[in-house]
Amino acid sequence: MTSDTSGGTPPAALSGRTTALFAVASGAAVANVYFAQPLLVTLSQDFRIGAAAIGIVVTLTQIGYGLGLFLLVPLGDLVDRRTLVVAQLALLAAALVAVGTAATAPVLLTALAAVGFLAVVTQTLVAFAASLSAPDRRGRAVGLVTSGIVIGILLARTVSGVLADLAGWRTVYLASAALTLALTLALYRVLPRRSTPPVSMRYVRLLRSTLTLFAEERVLRVRALLALLVFAAFSTLWSCVALPLSEPPLSLSHTAIGAFGLVGAAGALAAAPAGRLHDRGLSGWTTGTALVLLTLSWLPLALTRQSLWALAIGAVLLDLAVQAVHVTNQSLIYAVRPDAGSRLIGGYMVFYSVGSATGALASTAVHAMAGWGAVCLLGAAISALALLVWAVDSRQCAAAAGSRTKSGI
Repeated sequence: MTSDTSGGTPPAALSGRTTALFAVASGAAVANVYFAQPLLVTLSQDFRIGAAAIGIVVTLTQIGYGLGLFLLVPLGDLVDRRTLVVAQLALLAAALVAVGTAATAPVLLTALAAVGFLAVVTQTLVAFAASLSAPDRRGRAVGLVTSGIVIGILLARTVSGVLADLAGWRTVYLASAALTLALTLALYRVLPRRSTPPVSMRYVRLLRSTLTLFAEERVLRVRALLALLVFAAFSTLWSCVALPLSEPPLSLSHTAIGAFGLVGAAGALAAAPAGRLHDRGLSGWTTGTALVLLTLSWLPLALTRQSLWALAIGAVLLDLAVQAVHVTNQSLIYAVRPDAGSRLIGGYMVFYSVGSATGALASTAVHAMAGWGAVCLLGAAISALALLVWAVDSRQCAAAAGSRTKSGI
């Protein structure tokens, strides 16, 4: 595979085998952020955390993820990405062992925050893949790697549920630590070293430049806001759905709850096509259509306690919509400043993490106070707000384009 060409002419495409490894590694890393979701009831009992507060397990992991996005991912523009990826994965394996052997709630929560902080290696790999792809194929490459991420996120629940029922919840994290070490060795062998000089600036200035990018680039601001909203909606469903499913009259097992991740994995089918639509110049149409589907998905989801089929249909619609928006967002923002790819992706994903953490905490609190119906109203309101943001931005962009046309610019 051709070496990293950040700042130079990228290769025609990643090889299929290397792209697949990028996807597997990205999916396996990000899965660690979501393993706890089907286990919330068990963790609440084992560590004596109240039902209304158990969402803190997911929220702290997402906070760690958000900090990692701001503090670690931008390093991909400053140091050799191969070294960064291998180091993060090795430390992630250690953090997973700490979770799997935690004896008290403070140790568990601290280790989960560390897992989130280090799992941002996923986004380093996304920026890596984008830098190794030609501009006219970048959307496809990002889409394929994102497919792996989507599968990792959603199958995390299935794997977590099955392993917890078979051998206890600790096995989930210890098995993931072993897999992470294996992937570390594989990536160490195949990842290219940087062939061009890194960005010449100090670390603190690098972080400040991430904030500067938000001030300078409207596309980044709008797409980051959309990420916050769509992933708040995503987390509203997946951080809370284990609660009504584990309660009477359903009373499902960990395995059965986790199996709904298989249904939601259909969302991965949207990632690669969304990337191809971006490459064809249809990013606006893709975003608008996906946000309409996201809003409508809460209608069947509201019927979850009456019909598991309704949950399946709603979960597929929601995940398809979220991933279509996510791939389109990343493809658009990377194209703004390819030389600052890691900072763009990292800054954008901070909003993803904030949205996910907010959705997790809000949904479990709302469920404790008012039940599943209120959770669905919350999710629908967040989704509708995302659609409104997109519609307003599209109208403003169209008006600006029309003004430039009239003035002859």
